[in-house]
Amino acid sequence: MREKLTYALGILGTLVMLFNLNTIFGDLPDEAMQGTIFRIIFIHVPAAINADIFLFAALCASVAFLAKKNFLYDSISVACIEVATMLLLLNLVTGSIWGRNQWGIWWAWDLRMTSQLMCFLLYLGYLLVRPAIAEPTQRATMSAFISIFAFADVPLVLMAIRLPNVKTQHPGPVLETGNLAPVYQGPFALGILALFLLGTALVLVRLHQETSRREIDSLRRELHSF
Repeated sequence: MREKLTYALGILGTLVMLFNLNTIFGDLPDEAMQGTIFRIIFIHVPAAINADIFLFAALCASVAFLAKKNFLYDSISVACIEVATMLLLLNLVTGSIWGRNQWGIWWAWDLRMTSQLMCFLLYLGYLLVRPAIAEPTQRATMSAFISIFAFADVPLVLMAIRLPNVKTQHPGPVLETGNLAPVYQGPFALGILALFLLGTALVLVRLHQETSRREIDSLRRELHSF
């Protein structure tokens, strides 16, 4: 059942993404001020939104593991964080490309960009620490605490362009200010949906791999005990 769901989500996400890319590059007009580079928003922002969704899921799974000591929650957490970290990297790269075109520089150390980079590095650290801890319970427990600690940066990223008296080169929250023209709203929503479907499919793949690896490790420890 899970395998069929994974294939279904992956295929559907791919079809939605291809349809949306065709619309973005074939049908949408250039933005009046930014021109063609504006199209990057349909990848840049959906990547950040979906990263936050998967990081919140990882936070919930981490808390659930600490409460119930069920390794399924640990597997869910690491699977979500791996996908979210990939999406954070996509967000940072596309943002740098946009900034080079609009600002003339690849990077500006404003609060939004710096906090997003910090978020990426925190979760990258999570992924680097896990393999260094051999004992499964200790690994899962330490990973859960790191996941909870790292998530504290997510609200900072979200509030970075909303805090008063904070200077930033980053554009304001487009959705809240209503600056996204109606012609762009459909492709923007489809961009979020496509990455969510593909991200969920990848989470299911990694969840299966984590479960299989844990079962193999358990059998190996049983054999060594004889």
